[in-house]
Amino acid sequence: MSNESTHSGPDTTAAATAAEAARRYYDTGDVDAFYDAVWGGEDIHTGIYDHEHEPVAKASRRTVETAADKVAERLDAGSTVLDLGSGYGGPTRYLAERFRGQVVALNISESQNERHRRTNAERGLDNLIQVVTGSFQDIPFPDAHFDVVWSQEAFCHSGDRETLLREATRVLKPGGDLVFTDIMAVENTPAEALRPVVARLEVSALATPSFYHEQLRKLGLQDVEFDDRSEQLLTHYLRLTEETSRRAAELQDVISPAYVKSLLENLPLWVDACRNDRLRWGIFHAHRPES
Repeated sequence: MSNESTHSGPDTTAAATAAEAARRYYDTGDVDAFYDAVWGGEDIHTGIYDHEHEPVAKASRRTVETAADKVAERLDAGSTVLDLGSGYGGPTRYLAERFRGQVVALNISESQNERHRRTNAERGLDNLIQVVTGSFQDIPFPDAHFDVVWSQEAFCHSGDRETLLREATRVLKPGGDLVFTDIMAVENTPAEALRPVVARLEVSALATPSFYHEQLRKLGLQDVEFDDRSEQLLTHYLRLTEETSRRAAELQDVISPAYVKSLLENLPLWVDACRNDRLRWGIFHAHRPES
């Protein structure tokens, strides 16, 4: 789900540190088992819930569907999509199956990528999806290559989000669309207030909606829209906390007891941050003009 690496410039060290943290986090067996057992192992991002008891996996898939609807006019069998920080490939497979175009999945975790490739082959989608191990700080594709650039909850792992957004825009065709979700901080929230919350993800600080608005406009993107679904965060983290607590004993068969304990300590911090109005989440959508 995450992707970051070294890039030349003043933020090289921060980017490299974030990249290694993301790789270490997502390549860990306990983390992998948690996302598989509790999150469903397909779409590992925040869900859009119809009701407070809805399964996490079902709500997470609704987020994919909602984001895809925003770019549906851009996609068909002749289109190309780049998924930045593609994780296990749930959104990638959804896009390939729905639109039948070519999808490139760029992700920093080789263990996730191996699983992604196996699943694609099992579902007969490996002819539509190319899984690439690499960095979204330095995207290994030429300028103006993709009709849509897509990402879900991966940008929070970046140590240099300005470079990341510049790279995402660079590879976007004129007339193409950028669509992404991310977990963000409420404006003017001190980083220290959220540090214990995001510590499990090995993330040092979150962006804000205004940061993304400003950067996207600086890059010349138009029709910048933020579909604010922040109210979903509380439901999502309550559901994760409930599922982890309810299944704690059985989870210890696949996740180390120490990591289960850390989850039961960390997930309520996310709930508190949501209740204290310190987090934002939603879907950004922007358009690169033809000229």
